[in-house]
Amino acid sequence: MNDDVTEANYRVTAGELRQFIERFERLEQEKKDIADQQKEVMAEAKARGYDTKVMRKVIALRKRDKDDIAEEEAVLEMYKEALGMS
Repeated sequence: MNDDVTEANYRVTAGELRQFIERFERLEQEKKDIADQQKEVMAEAKARGYDTKVMRKVIALRKRDKDDIAEEEAVLEMYKEALGMS
C-alpha cells in the first residue's frame, strides 16, 4: 500500500514539474519573440537614419533615477575638465 501512495505522489509531482517546465519554456519563447521584435524596431529606426547606439543609451538612461544620472554627469564633467577635455 505504501508503494501505491508513493507512486501516486510521484505522478502528481511529475505532472506538476512538467507544467513548470512547459510554462518556463513558453516564457523563454515569448522572451525570444520580444527580443526579435526589439531588433526589428531598431532596424527600422536605423533605416530611418537614427543612431541606434545613442537610442540604446537613451533607453538605458530612462530606466535610471534622475539623481543618479545627474551625479554621474557631474563627476564625468569634473573628470573631463581635469583632463582638459571640456
